[in-house]
Amino acid sequence: MTTTPAEDGGLGAALLQLSQHGERLAGLDRALADVHVKLTVVRGTLRGHGKTLEALDGLDQAVQALADQLARPAPPGGDEAGYEPIPVAKWWQLTAEDRANAVGRLRSWVATIYQPLYGHLGGQLGDCWPQHPLALMTFDWLSELWNVLYLNPDRTARDLTSQAELGVRILPAAAALLAAETQDCREHGGGGHPAPRTAGRV
Repeated sequence: MTTTPAEDGGLGAALLQLSQHGERLAGLDRALADVHVKLTVVRGTLRGHGKTLEALDGLDQAVQALADQLARPAPPGGDEAGYEPIPVAKWWQLTAEDRANAVGRLRSWVATIYQPLYGHLGGQLGDCWPQHPLALMTFDWLSELWNVLYLNPDRTARDLTSQAELGVRILPAAAALLAAETQDCREHGGGGHPAPRTAGRV
């Protein structure tokens, strides 16, 4: 059976049109695959943020309770003065030398207290934390709060409650923030986790 030139032209046009539709469908498949990958990344990010928000739940009440406790006058008795917090570090104004001194102080506290004593919480911290302003500011207040609660010569029932609040509410929330900031850090060479330390160094 033979076809006329008109039929040949119509068949060719139809085949060309089908080929173009096929290319468009292939392009749509690639675009959908890209969208799927991006949605997977977004879901993972949202899950991470959700965990951080859960850790922060109720943190404002815990901080207020500690603030109320620290604002109360010390009970009578005992000649040894309690720990007094150092002045606030104004990280945005520090000279290079002052910044280095402040970071050194925090490095010492992290190495002797935070990482050896707080198990998996300390193990979540990335090596590059001194390069993160959020980490520096967090460790600044966290270390001083710890010092106020643990370096005083005496301990009252209120002090014990404050230590419990720090251990089960405030410090885990701070550790979640620090982990989110420093884990898998690509800006400073991958972040990563420090080698485990033992409590024997304290």
